[in-house]
Amino acid sequence: QYTRVWIPDPDEVWRSAEIIKDYKEGDKSLHLKLEDETLYEYPIDLQGNELPFLRNPDILVGENDLTALSYLHEPAVLHNLKVRFLESNHIYTYCGIVLVAINPYEQLPIYEQDVIYAYSGQNMGDMDPHIFAVAEEAFKQMARDEKNQSIIVSGESGAGKTVSAKYAMRFFATVGGSASETNIEAKVLASSPIMEAIGNAKTTRNDNSSRFGKYIQIGFDKRYHIIGANMRTYLLEKSRVVFQAEDERNYHIFYQLCASASLPEFKDLGLTCAEDYFYASQGGNTSIDGVNDADDFKKTRHAFTLLGVKESHQMTIFRIIAAILHLGNLEIQAERDGDACSILSEDKHLNSFCSLLGVEHSQMEHWLCHRKLVTTAETYVKNMSVQQVHIYARLFNWIVQHINKALHATIKQHSFIGVLDIYGFETFEVNSFEQFCINYANEKLQQQFNLHVFKLEQEEYMKEGIPWTLIDFYDNQPCIDLIETKLGILDLLDEECKVPKGTDQNWAQKLYDRHASSQHFQKPRMSNTSFIVLHFADKVEYQSEGFLEKNRDTVYEEQINILKASKYQMVADLFQDEKDAASATSVGKGIPKISVRSARPAIKAANKEHKKTVGHQFRNSLHLLMETLNATTPHYVRCIKPNDEKRSFKFDPKRVVQQLRACGVLETIRISAAGFPSRWSYHDFFNRYRVLMKNRDLSKNDKKQICQTLLEDLIKDPDKFQFGRTKIFFRAGQVAYLEKLRADKFRAATIMIQKTVRGWLQRVRYQRLRQAAVIIQRYARGCLARRLAEHLRRTRAAIIFQKQYRMLRILRAYQRVRSATVTIQAFARGMFVRRIYHKV
Repeated sequence: QYTRVWIPDPDEVWRSAEIIKDYKEGDKSLHLKLEDETLYEYPIDLQGNELPFLRNPDILVGENDLTALSYLHEPAVLHNLKVRFLESNHIYTYCGIVLVAINPYEQLPIYEQDVIYAYSGQNMGDMDPHIFAVAEEAFKQMARDEKNQSIIVSGESGAGKTVSAKYAMRFFATVGGSASETNIEAKVLASSPIMEAIGNAKTTRNDNSSRFGKYIQIGFDKRYHIIGANMRTYLLEKSRVVFQAEDERNYHIFYQLCASASLPEFKDLGLTCAEDYFYASQGGNTSIDGVNDADDFKKTRHAFTLLGVKESHQMTIFRIIAAILHLGNLEIQAERDGDACSILSEDKHLNSFCSLLGVEHSQMEHWLCHRKLVTTAETYVKNMSVQQVHIYARLFNWIVQHINKALHATIKQHSFIGVLDIYGFETFEVNSFEQFCINYANEKLQQQFNLHVFKLEQEEYMKEGIPWTLIDFYDNQPCIDLIETKLGILDLLDEECKVPKGTDQNWAQKLYDRHASSQHFQKPRMSNTSFIVLHFADKVEYQSEGFLEKNRDTVYEEQINILKASKYQMVADLFQDEKDAASATSVGKGIPKISVRSARPAIKAANKEHKKTVGHQFRNSLHLLMETLNATTPHYVRCIKPNDEKRSFKFDPKRVVQQLRACGVLETIRISAAGFPSRWSYHDFFNRYRVLMKNRDLSKNDKKQICQTLLEDLIKDPDKFQFGRTKIFFRAGQVAYLEKLRADKFRAATIMIQKTVRGWLQRVRYQRLRQAAVIIQRYARGCLARRLAEHLRRTRAAIIFQKQYRMLRILRAYQRVRSATVTIQAFARGMFVRRIYHKV
């Protein structure tokens, strides 16, 4: 009785209820009372004997680490996140080694400079969960273990990945400020507004959606000051340049430039408002609420200047952007047969395009509609259908390379921290080649997460001889094999691209024939051109139309040659190596772009290289990324999108639980709670915690025995740790406890040293003051004594003077009185004698 449980609900996913009648074994149902006082009879599956999940006591609700909950299951996690998000406005929550970040769709005052300094130097569990705590942990581990780190930020579009990555970079720029005056940390931060301007756009899911992935390596020297950075980009969504869906926008830079077109320096660009351009107005609304494109453009230009991009290069960049807008307004008329097209020779937008790029008008007019075909016997010109923009990705590449050049470390890099911000898993009504590549990348990242959190965890226990019950978890290796192994989806796609008359339909048929038996592949009932892949996060149906064309990514040499002949050096330089690496660097109809770190020109006449498909390049790029991530210590940030309406602090349980299931948070909870998440080698543990050991233990030679003795003394519960062959394993929270004991020991030693030093300093100061006081007193007393002696002498002299004066005055008075008396007596006696005489 009074036990509270969670039961499934179609709207809220899980609902809380109270058991009002004792359950006896064999009962077919539970008698429950819902929170709205409604009585409910919950049926029980007697065969599976599945009882509802128990609810945590109220005192545990709102815990900042999900692994601390008594009952760890989906409804408990969902409820805890909901309470923290809606009642406390806490957007961050730990889940073992993962930080769960819920997008509040609102600016919160939790990212200021003083907050960065508050988290700097703190242990991960000491303060509330925060992206700064994860960044500090990565920074601390880099310094402590001398190993490179990675922060992997993942989540759906609109979940807040870019913002999280940006704040992590700001943290590193603040705490790892450069020792010199190169201001490299400011340059690292300056790359953000530029990359957002040229690579971010408004989508139906997100007002500032990154339409490319990036991995930024921030380099540090031996003193852990920032010395430079390097950026790798993945999957630029080039199709957005020429097409935007309803209520979406092109890349921000187009609107920023149009909003600033009235500035005197931009008169030559011939631009008006964004509504006038096809490439900027297809989505309908060209503005974003609360965003001032003109102000953002000032920030973009300032960032270019800070990164050392010359004013002339900046103007050329803006000329190219303007030229793309003009190209979108070309009136290209298709001929009757549909295989040819033509342009009006007096088209003002073509004139502007040629003028801005400094290319020959007649040549460009001709080769926009024709291409040259070379056969073994002859060369002839063939009419072409409408072609899309080839320039934007080259410009994007040039800017990325220039940013890398500006951020290049001049001194040797000691270590780095990488921040990965890449597309989240995507599924739309129509899913094409772009979504396939994105979801393939997410499969690889999920596998990396699985390897780190699950596989390596359990293999480590077995290798170390720790008693451990294997936990079943979803392994997506079969799905990855379906995509990338020999005769997998990508292999068959490349093979069909080589066939002279290969088609998307033929390729789809080959997939059905080859992979019909695969558990991760399905053929839709109502289509012969689509296929379904069962990904780790969801089941996605892909339309095969356009896959071959996008995979080939063909660039026509004649158009490139015209651009290479531009009178503007930077425009010509953008396409200098295009001929030799056409298939690797072109911008086709929406093919994802893979920028690799190296900017070296491709080797000439490498026929095999020339034929490399986008899928092949992307697979290689992903393998390189995985190698880099696997060579670092990863830290995971899982961004959650709480609702699809972009409303602040609104929590949709269905959407949230869907993402929690997809990103491995629930699996992490299970294994974190059951296992030993922290581990130390005996050597490292001895070196780290020898301060807690006794002198008699330190005299022993067996470090393993010393560590065991120490732990048995410090941690009374033997279940909190296990001794492996080469490592010690700890339950969650035990390392923090040991760190606290170590910190307390150091604090006590520090206080003792401080007390002694302060006592000595005070004694020295006291003795100096005492000596000075004695000297002052000596002189003062001497002065006072001399003054007293003088006073005594003067007093004695005064008394003598007074005595003599008083004596003289009294003597004279006496003599006067005596003289008078004698005179009176003489006269009186004479009178009496005369009287007697007369009598006689």
